[in-house]
Amino acid sequence: MGAEQEFERTAMRVSKVSIVANFILTAFKLFAGVIAHSGAMISDAIHSASDVFSTVVVMIGIRISRKASDKDHPYGHERMECVAAIVLATILAATGLGIGYTAVTKIAGGNYENLEVPGLLALIAALVSILVKEVMYRYTMINAKRIDSGALMADAWHHRSDALSSVGALIGIGGARLGFPILDAVASLVICFFIEKAAYEIFMDAVDKMVDKACDEETEAALRDCAGAQEGVLGVDLLHTRVFGNKVYVDIEIRADGEETLHRAHETAERVHDAIEKNFPKVKHIMVHVNPGETGSGSQIGG
Repeated sequence: MGAEQEFERTAMRVSKVSIVANFILTAFKLFAGVIAHSGAMISDAIHSASDVFSTVVVMIGIRISRKASDKDHPYGHERMECVAAIVLATILAATGLGIGYTAVTKIAGGNYENLEVPGLLALIAALVSILVKEVMYRYTMINAKRIDSGALMADAWHHRSDALSSVGALIGIGGARLGFPILDAVASLVICFFIEKAAYEIFMDAVDKMVDKACDEETEAALRDCAGAQEGVLGVDLLHTRVFGNKVYVDIEIRADGEETLHRAHETAERVHDAIEKNFPKVKHIMVHVNPGETGSGSQIGG
């Protein structure tokens, strides 16, 4: 099975598991929130319900991003995964704001003595949610790193934000049962904070990949070392990198003996091209430009 097929197969499998787990968890938390009269648990259930929809968005984005290059998209469709992550972040942010608005309304309304005390079932649901969502976070993150999927990684953080929000719900529900019913609404406000933080991080990561952000300094240093180690390379004059979805594009200028024939200079460029392609699997496209050791025009090879 090729790398592209393995990527899509893994992403689809993880996403399907996520949808089933979130659907069951949403139903359980909503039931517990209604029966046990816990606004925090109902808010947490809404958060889990948003996970189901966001995972569907991730699946669509990944499926489109795996499409082969065509006439209208000669560089491929990798950035559609970034679009999916941005949509996910928007959904997450809207969900958090809705939960936060409800919590603020309860807190600002006063009459705290009239607030209902959550039942024991809400406390149990919070504990179950923390356990399940943390397991889902680890499962999704391991696979996201293995196939290097930004959208799947965003979905993993969505699971973690849900786990953290359930911790907030647990504390709020527990405090409410100890005689401070307002803490149930405060817990919803804490949940809102965690959701908005996760949404912001997912959004900024996707934007960085959409605007051709350069690779980290460590990767660029490794690329320079790899190119400089090839036979015929006297030095690296220039290196530009840009992240394109979950792939990397490289433009590099190397320096070679100005007295070499064009044929030899081309061979040197090919060695650099092939070495980078072999040692850096994330690199999708490389353009190598050869500068003469003294003066003159260069030659370049891309692929």
